[in-house]
Amino acid sequence: MSKKEEFYIGYVDKVGGGTKKSLKRFVLLSISLLLFSAFLFAFFQRPAVNSSFDFGNPTKVSGVYHESPYPMLRVPLAEDEFKEIVLLGFGKSGANRYLDEIREKHGDLSGRIMTIEGQLIYYNGKTLLEIDDSQKISVTGKSIEDFKAIALGNKTVQGEVIDPKCYFGVMKPGYGKIHRSCAALCIAGGVPPVLASKDEMGHETYFLLADLKGNPIHKDILPYIGQPAQMQGSIEKVGDWQLLKIDVGQIKKLDKSSRIY
Repeated sequence: MSKKEEFYIGYVDKVGGGTKKSLKRFVLLSISLLLFSAFLFAFFQRPAVNSSFDFGNPTKVSGVYHESPYPMLRVPLAEDEFKEIVLLGFGKSGANRYLDEIREKHGDLSGRIMTIEGQLIYYNGKTLLEIDDSQKISVTGKSIEDFKAIALGNKTVQGEVIDPKCYFGVMKPGYGKIHRSCAALCIAGGVPPVLASKDEMGHETYFLLADLKGNPIHKDILPYIGQPAQMQGSIEKVGDWQLLKIDVGQIKKLDKSSRIY
């Protein structure tokens, strides 16, 4: 005698035994697949980064202005302790679009004591300040201190060129292929290029990049964004930053995939 097939009717309360077993198998399989997918998703996610962008929460910061070679504010934290805050512009631009208006009024800004209201960006011990209006910049005096960078000698460094604004916290995440184009637009617009180098322990070190004469570089560095590369040059200590002076023509691209972009 052949096995009788069940015929399920939705408006009938009684469900056959075979149908019950099939539903149980389907539910268990669905839950298992859901849990497995969640595990894979969590496993391949990058760990959360300790970055912060105070969007919509402006802060007034006072310090001594200098360019080494990018706009910075040297802010006192305690006696003989300072923080170098890199200044940025709103959107994909550098701070000079706003500072140029201040230079027209006050001339050379180097060594001037300034108060700037902007939105802070924090990441791995580094601090940046986004400016969105020249009216929020005021010059209050002249510092008697003469700021000088400290030469640290020559060094060869491997890493990737990044845009510190998005990577340090404005975009979360600030990595992935789509952000390589974003980084190129930011650096072309005046955001300082930074070389992110990772040691064997996985700790990142950041180098502001300049040419051999210590001048800013923007468009010449664009082909190397997100491309693992080796750079050689002299290093200067600029507060809690390091400045790497390089010959862009001597950059060596490495046969590696980008870990950032």
